[in-house]
Amino acid sequence: MVDLQELSGRYEPFVVRALGTMWGKSRERAGGSTSLLMAHLLDTAAVAELLWDSFLARSTRSVLDEIAGGPGRGRRFFAWLCGVHDCGKATPAHQRLWPEGAEAVRRSGLTWVETAAVAGAKQQKRWRHDWAGGLMARELLADAGWDAEQLDWVWPLVAGHHGAFPSLRDVQEPRSAKGQLRGRGVWRPVQQALLDVFTREVGFGTLYEVEPVVVPSRALQLQLSGLVVMADWIASDERFFVGIDDLRQVSLDTSRQRAASAWKALGLQGGWGALDVPGPEAFRDRFRYEPRPSQAMVVETARRMGGPGLVVVEAPMGEGKTEAAQAAAEVLAARFGADGVFVGMPTQATSDPMFTRTRRWVKAIEEQLASRVVLLHGKRSFNREWKALLENTGAYADEAFCGVDEFGLDDDPYGIEPEMRGVPERQAPAEWFLGAKRGLLAPFVVGTVDQLLYAATRTRHVMLRMAGLAGKVVILDEVHACDIYMSQFLREALRWLGQAGVPVLVLSATLAPAQRQALVEAYLVGAASREELRLEVPRPPGYPSVTAAWLPASGKPQFHVDATDSWREDLGVAVRVVPEAVPGARSSRVERERLQGEADARVGDLLAGELVDGGTALVIRNSVARAQSLYEELRGRFGDDEVRLLHARFTVARRADLTEESLRLLGPQTLRPRGDRLILVATQLAEQSFDVDVDMLVTDLAPVDLLLQRVGRLHRHENTWRPDKLRVPQVFVTGFEPREGREPAFVFASEMIYGRHLLLRTAAVLPGAGELWSVPGDVPGLVEAVYGADASLLPDVWQEAGETACREQEDRDRARAEEAQQFLLTPHGEHERRTLAGLHYGGSTAGSDEGSLQAAVRDGDESIEVVLVIREKDDAVFRTLAGRALNINGDVAPDVLYEVLGSVVRLPPKLTQSASELGPLPGWHGHPWLRRSRALVLDASRTAQLGDLTVSYDDEFGLRQVQRAR
Repeated sequence: MVDLQELSGRYEPFVVRALGTMWGKSRERAGGSTSLLMAHLLDTAAVAELLWDSFLARSTRSVLDEIAGGPGRGRRFFAWLCGVHDCGKATPAHQRLWPEGAEAVRRSGLTWVETAAVAGAKQQKRWRHDWAGGLMARELLADAGWDAEQLDWVWPLVAGHHGAFPSLRDVQEPRSAKGQLRGRGVWRPVQQALLDVFTREVGFGTLYEVEPVVVPSRALQLQLSGLVVMADWIASDERFFVGIDDLRQVSLDTSRQRAASAWKALGLQGGWGALDVPGPEAFRDRFRYEPRPSQAMVVETARRMGGPGLVVVEAPMGEGKTEAAQAAAEVLAARFGADGVFVGMPTQATSDPMFTRTRRWVKAIEEQLASRVVLLHGKRSFNREWKALLENTGAYADEAFCGVDEFGLDDDPYGIEPEMRGVPERQAPAEWFLGAKRGLLAPFVVGTVDQLLYAATRTRHVMLRMAGLAGKVVILDEVHACDIYMSQFLREALRWLGQAGVPVLVLSATLAPAQRQALVEAYLVGAASREELRLEVPRPPGYPSVTAAWLPASGKPQFHVDATDSWREDLGVAVRVVPEAVPGARSSRVERERLQGEADARVGDLLAGELVDGGTALVIRNSVARAQSLYEELRGRFGDDEVRLLHARFTVARRADLTEESLRLLGPQTLRPRGDRLILVATQLAEQSFDVDVDMLVTDLAPVDLLLQRVGRLHRHENTWRPDKLRVPQVFVTGFEPREGREPAFVFASEMIYGRHLLLRTAAVLPGAGELWSVPGDVPGLVEAVYGADASLLPDVWQEAGETACREQEDRDRARAEEAQQFLLTPHGEHERRTLAGLHYGGSTAGSDEGSLQAAVRDGDESIEVVLVIREKDDAVFRTLAGRALNINGDVAPDVLYEVLGSVVRLPPKLTQSASELGPLPGWHGHPWLRRSRALVLDASRTAQLGDLTVSYDDEFGLRQVQRAR
């Protein structure tokens, strides 16, 4: 307990009285009792000790020991750093905000001039306790004798603990406050005493003893900042940290007891802990088969690396890159002290099956760890496995996390919108990790690559994302799917991960050499804390290949490059063009529809001929409209039983069901009766990480790397029965019109998505009559040719069009890269800075909600999501798509909530402006999950008008445009 007698011997009576009255949290936010500021500082320090003991990765603990001055010193320094975060509440800026607490503080002898304080607050609305604390800590630690270089990195962590890092200029008190926000006169000794008493309670003799001896990297500072926020949020939960208003009852031991209860109740746990380096037999134990040559090569590379680094794995579709990466991640985690893993996938659809595979792998290492794997994307509640994990919890409308600081910033500073409550510890991830902004902090995470890209954006609470990534091994699959805009954020993230010493594995079947160079360069630039680094990444000697890069203490980049043979022989793939008449820019709607109908009929004839003896086909169209049009043609020919449609404009629930059905019908374990026929018409959803095996492929032309990804769905597994006619893999390329004596014409959707440049170069490498692609042997050469700069790749009659398309592409790429710069966490020219000061105030800041973040890291035409509901003309109530009644205002009963949320659908970009006027139903305004949703009300025929367009929805076709409204 705090010894009042000892305090009275050290400090003036008014100082002791002030320490006993300064409040950290009001009664309303501390379980009914005022929480003294000293109690909250010690509560946070106690939580930090538990973070150290049960959550931090070994790599993080090691570097903290180094920063603090040696083994055994990091834990106490970390507890102090987390606890000191709220020292700025010992100022009028905070103490004046709660009338009851303010009156008690005034009675203790601490006063301020309210008019001046109000004037200062109005001038600088952000100048609150976080900024006050940064300024206060900087000055008091300087008085204690700290060196300037240590002060410079510590004070921003205090000033930025509400999610944004100000500059030193920002944190200066507004002049109009005249010292009445910061506190003058007797305030200074009270502030000094607060830090001194807290420091002694934590275990240091003086503030000077706390001073670190090493300045951590900027990436580690960002990680530490996120951990400070994490400790603060946990220590602010009034369910476990009820206010203590008597200074005699405040102590670190008391806080430790409270923290232990909170930790146990929240079910917080780390990941692997002390992980032994797996032996040669581990691969077979984890995956139930002997490693293939390429898999063994990747694992051996992980064993040979001289430090944490970047590993680029390039191997064909179906080679087993995922298992190779998982096995290598286990080795890297054991060797370099990582405690978990983040697996980033290109889409939500590809994240779902990876969640299942990751849980299976983690369980094989240690069975109980499977319950700690989190699926992280916006539609995870419609993943059946995730839903099953949480099936006993139920949705809820109130806020389970009660630690809101009502006097902090106004943008949900604690991320208090978790999805579920009461999650049983042994069945599902800890409840705490389900809250907004907290998912990456879970030990094992599978999600979209966007979750990584968000960590490279200048957004509030970005430190939580870095804290979630640091201490893990990061696996990024299908990295070629990142376009020029997204690649800016990917490279920025790799710079920070390189500086943080986070091992990263990136996987691709079709990686252009320039992409490989850029990824490796970004990681090593970060590791070297340099703005630029001149290096030449060695080229792999074959395919499949592995390229590893790391930066040892010597500062000279090291590389390990290897290649081996694929585990199976090359497939000779016949590629034939199915010409399609492309309408001109001025063609009428009638003409466009006629030509589309002819193209669909041609594909129908093709499929009828090729599948005459049965078999399976995948048809990939580059737009939803083309997929819907073809599906209508094929359904008329083959019937409902033999044709399926999959695209992104079904409701999320329907899309989840269709995806699961497609994988079940066409997956590797499917036993199909001979003679049966099945056709799946899909968009790019089926392009990658979509484990189906089909006998033939029809695909719109796309850039060669994506085209080869689509080919990867063809004859994917051995020992599968195929009709005699389809024993040789066949690809039929649609979506363009070869033209005699000039360059081909491409359908509008393809050209809008991919640009003419890459489509022209891909068309140029399509094999001629009687020629085959050898897959995967030809993959590296084809990708290098298309993404290279050799103009002679194009026929002479295409040259002029090719040069024009190349210039247009370069201009677009330059503009898109520049557009991304405004949201990057560290703009060009700032990578060599030593501290986080001013990080959030150097340019545009993206919003913190999921939609704003996604808009920041993915450019292109904006699209929005709407919730579909039905209201018939004479019906007084709204209904779900299934016909269940809401009520006249749209209020949602708990048993109908999942159905309503499952009716979300994404609109095409051309409808965004018309739909921007939509809002929630009246009954949704107070609902935590629906209050920001837009409702699209359909009539009895399931149609609605948006601007001058009429749209319809049904479970066969999804959302589609019916006609232009008259």
